[in-house]
Amino acid sequence: MSEELNKEISRRRTFAIISHPDAGKTTLTEKLLLFGGAIHVAGAVKSNKIKKTATSDWMEIEKQRGISVATSVMGFNYGDYKINILDTPGHQDFAEDTFRTLTAVDSVIIVVDAAKGVETQTRRLMEVCRMRNTPVIIFVNKLDREGRDPFDILDELEQELKIAVRPLSWPINMGARFKGVYNIYEQGLDLFTPSKQTVSERVEIPDVNSPQLDEAVGKADADKLREDLELVEGVYPEFDVEAYREGRVAPVFFGSALNTFGVKELLDCFVRIAPEPQPVQAEEREIDPHEEAFTGFVFKIHANMDPNHRSCIAFVKVCSGKFERNVNYRHIRLNKQLRFAAPTAFMAQKKSVVDEAFPGDIIGIPDTGNFKIGDTLTSGEEIHFKGLPSFSPEMFKYIENADPMKAKQLEKGIQQLMDEGVAQLFTNQFNGRKIIGTVGQLQFEVIQYRLLHEYGAQCRWQPLSMYKACWIDSDDPKALEAFKKRKHQFMAVDRQGRDVFMADSGYVLQMAQSDFPDIRFHFTSEF
Repeated sequence: MSEELNKEISRRRTFAIISHPDAGKTTLTEKLLLFGGAIHVAGAVKSNKIKKTATSDWMEIEKQRGISVATSVMGFNYGDYKINILDTPGHQDFAEDTFRTLTAVDSVIIVVDAAKGVETQTRRLMEVCRMRNTPVIIFVNKLDREGRDPFDILDELEQELKIAVRPLSWPINMGARFKGVYNIYEQGLDLFTPSKQTVSERVEIPDVNSPQLDEAVGKADADKLREDLELVEGVYPEFDVEAYREGRVAPVFFGSALNTFGVKELLDCFVRIAPEPQPVQAEEREIDPHEEAFTGFVFKIHANMDPNHRSCIAFVKVCSGKFERNVNYRHIRLNKQLRFAAPTAFMAQKKSVVDEAFPGDIIGIPDTGNFKIGDTLTSGEEIHFKGLPSFSPEMFKYIENADPMKAKQLEKGIQQLMDEGVAQLFTNQFNGRKIIGTVGQLQFEVIQYRLLHEYGAQCRWQPLSMYKACWIDSDDPKALEAFKKRKHQFMAVDRQGRDVFMADSGYVLQMAQSDFPDIRFHFTSEF
């Protein structure tokens, strides 16, 4: 068993692709699937000729807006490796979903638009990677359009993402004059032919100074490339795999995902240098993937993957041991044994039942209400995985039932969407009204749309001007009681029944903090 386990662990690569909206993340995901043989035709997201949508965006609202709202999971084999990609929403209103996804991966690929450079969303996600020392590879995309000088881009990456970079490929011109990429990692030249369907040709060049280079790209470009490479070697230290794995250096690749260019180079290098599944920190101890006993945790719940069946799926990341179908596992929070007859693995939209899964794999478990985000499953040991924070929301609205006949459906829909972690629900203690808190405006639209289309329930939003919701606690029960009495019309409870103070302005919050020194105010739900 252990030899099989070690072999399976060493071939796993589990990573997330993150970027700002429109940097080309979904396109890159699709091209990686193309090389894995998982899909056979690459259909650009906007091209209707081949098929309507990208393989990883499957919710109706995503198809309409061309943005990824829910994190999708895709697994495929590439050579001797088993690759698991978690595609994350680029849109900032869904940042929380992305933060949670980052707890389930061993490394990250960041996609940056060559013209726009680093954008705010990317910075915030990089902070989360830094907190966990997650190794990062950067893919500079859209070189077939006019963009900025590669050296300027590298400088910006270092400043904005606060990480040392090391280019492992180098572009020859860009935009209309884009000729290809020189692969520093493998020392070969890839010539660019704009095509969404085919992979460009590779020219073996024994040495940058050989005349073959001049023949391939012309004398001027060849000379410029030699100069650039000399500068790269002079400015950046040798690439060190260990420094990358410790999260200190980010290798950089250049290419055009839409034209399937530079993607294979990225993938070939990635499978060689990216870390295999790593130990995971639980509250009790560190869990090593090579342990025989199974452990895993739920990092995401997705309702209605299949519109024909009202069902939820809990996504479980396998952390150690081997997961097997129809074996009893212990659900720590409920303290009961559960067995799963139909655990699934995901191949974009296709699901298939799996008999076993190994550390690094993500499995979907049909959920009838047993799971919440952060739940742990084990072979028996009492273990709690940590690190799935909820952040205090920034936008609030009262949610009201617009169709009295459908009160039950609305209730069920709200509960399920909250279990998924789409938003947070608070109940006002003063008037009993339900308040939904989100990170961004788009989430309200998604909730309304999904309640109607998946649960047949109509909701109305009532405006609520609120500055911040923060969790409160205190070591002094009397002080807590006094605070709740004094602020009773601003008090609410979250779904776990914890006290939440709803401050309607920054000033009110500051005053509360100074007037009640015994009360602690928390801005994430982990305390």
